[in-house]
Amino acid sequence: MKDIFVYLIFPGFLFTVLLGMLASWLDRKITARVQWRVGPPWYQSFADLIKLLAKETIIPRGCSRATFILAPIMGFAGVILTSSILGMINLNPHQGFIGDMIVVIYLLMVPALAMIMGGIASGNALSSLGASREMKLMIAYELPFILAAFTPVIKAGMTIDMGGLLEFQQAHGVFLRNYSCIIAFLVALLCMQAKVGFVPFDIAEAETEINAGPFIEYSGALLAIFKVTKMMLLVLIPTFLLTLFAGGIGFCGWRIGASVLKYLIILLIMIVIKNTNPRLRIDQALKFFWGPVTVLALLGMVLALLGY
Repeated sequence: MKDIFVYLIFPGFLFTVLLGMLASWLDRKITARVQWRVGPPWYQSFADLIKLLAKETIIPRGCSRATFILAPIMGFAGVILTSSILGMINLNPHQGFIGDMIVVIYLLMVPALAMIMGGIASGNALSSLGASREMKLMIAYELPFILAAFTPVIKAGMTIDMGGLLEFQQAHGVFLRNYSCIIAFLVALLCMQAKVGFVPFDIAEAETEINAGPFIEYSGALLAIFKVTKMMLLVLIPTFLLTLFAGGIGFCGWRIGASVLKYLIILLIMIVIKNTNPRLRIDQALKFFWGPVTVLALLGMVLALLGY
């Protein structure tokens, strides 16, 4: 019980929040440089969070009060549990449990579900529109994401616990050496872009169209919780992909440097995609994920079954 508490506090909250804020700053800094701006200082994310926590939390009239308040808390709890599980498994693969990969996939859906619940509960028309877009987008990207995540499972002999996947990679090399897993990893990267709400899949928020969508009625501490949740996702989803495809995260010796480099490469790819593509319409995103992306994911699974 003591170990579970430690994992909830350190990798589950403090470590992931700090890394998420720095990742958010890196995103804003690189984006600013691409646009020939100076960009914010490294502590800007921390300052923004403190500013939001100091502001009044306004509950809109006519909203579903309990759901409106609980939605961001539910999403935040989901990412904390996800971070705890990933941290525990990467620190010690033997502490995982059977089916923990499936649990993590479900928990990674919780922030999007929380956004949908909060947007609908607010009673604002634009917020409900953003929640509707997020719901459709989630239905679109979850199918290829799950197919991509199960490709290394096939390569490892149908092992659905992440500790087993890490041990298999330690014994036989990382899955990214296989054609099937390279394809699956690329599919997962595209789905990850949608999961964190980056361009071209920031359709639900679309600040130039619907004024931040599901977040339009949120303020103060509740908005801060949503912001921190999104920052934590910038760490959790790449970590999940590295665990599945690239041997996980190392916490000792040279593996620390290698893990940081792998994470920064993924984050840089996300930022480059964000700054070089226009926002898609929701119908275009649906066709994209259910069309070529799902076909690629199926191709990866077929190649894995054939041993490639």
